[in-house]
Amino acid sequence: MLKSWIWAGAVCLGALSVVAPASAESADPDLIFRKSTTFKLLTPNDKLAVYGIDDPLVDGVACHYTAPEKGGLMGAFGLAEQTSDISLACRQYGPVKFKGKFEQGDVVFSERRSIFFKKMQIVRGCDFKRNILIYMTYTDKLIDGSPKNSTSTVPIEPWGGQGEIPKCADFVR
Repeated sequence: MLKSWIWAGAVCLGALSVVAPASAESADPDLIFRKSTTFKLLTPNDKLAVYGIDDPLVDGVACHYTAPEKGGLMGAFGLAEQTSDISLACRQYGPVKFKGKFEQGDVVFSERRSIFFKKMQIVRGCDFKRNILIYMTYTDKLIDGSPKNSTSTVPIEPWGGQGEIPKCADFVR
């Protein structure tokens, strides 16, 4: 009996290491704050967490997203599958400078939403006609993805004495 409890504990610890956020092309997100949405007496509450990321390829643009985090016993051990209800807002906060070329739909950030096969992604595109960066967040799953998504746009505006405004179309492969 004791052996099976030790083995179960080792499996849970191994699962926790797999659930840690894995980013695609950027650093780990900055946790801005969390708010509880439901009270649970003996286990962690369900929460909404707000995170911030910088676009790794575009200086001067940041995105913030809010993601639900399940509590309870499964959430405490990192075994709960997180929902796909993620909101997104991206803004220009300084002069826009492109560090390189990108393709439409390139991944800006990615993190796991369950132990296996489900991840949330933030991808980037360019509206050539309007010179607007477009960011979309969605979750995908190996077998059955979710149609839930959120989109945010960033019109590229002049900043201070920036001079010529870069055209996102010039940086799309």
